Amino acid sequence: MRGMDVILAFPQLVFALVVVATVGPKLWLLVLAVGITTMPRVARVTRGAAVEVVERDFVRAAESLGESKRKILFFEILPNITSPLVVEASLRLTFNIAVIAALSFLGFGLQPPAADWGLMINENRQGLLAGQPWGVLLPVAAIGLLTIGTSLIGDGFARAAIGIQRGKAAG
Repeated sequence: MRGMDVILAFPQLVFALVVVATVGPKLWLLVLAVGITTMPRVARVTRGAAVEVVERDFVRAAESLGESKRKILFFEILPNITSPLVVEASLRLTFNIAVIAALSFLGFGLQPPAADWGLMINENRQGLLAGQPWGVLLPVAAIGLLTIGTSLIGDGFARAAIGIQRGKAAG
């Protein structure tokens, strides 16, 4: 986790800006830079959820039966931390879409003629002054709808993973 703390010390947008400014705006590089800076956050959530599950009796029972660590990890621990991991993945996905859009808006992301919402917002921002806001508002609305949709899908998967049905009382 110390290595993850070192990566976490660098702000995500600044790290991505430095990497892209050094090598150039390539899609694979954007994804790699954002992925590297996302790893520590996901690792912290995974570790936090796993530490809680490892102390439960069913994990101790599997250990006492002589199950391998790999089998315990994949069949006892991982199914019990799926819900927080799905929620974290949906949150990180929406945040990373915003980071890539921000990089494109600043001119460090994808370049024309690539299709990117941040690039579309940057190219059409002059329309705001001319009274034609749709070129900016529609990509912003698309990012907003994708964020809401991803969060709802992630929440649905997380609820399904732990067996909660919407509209039914817990109990």
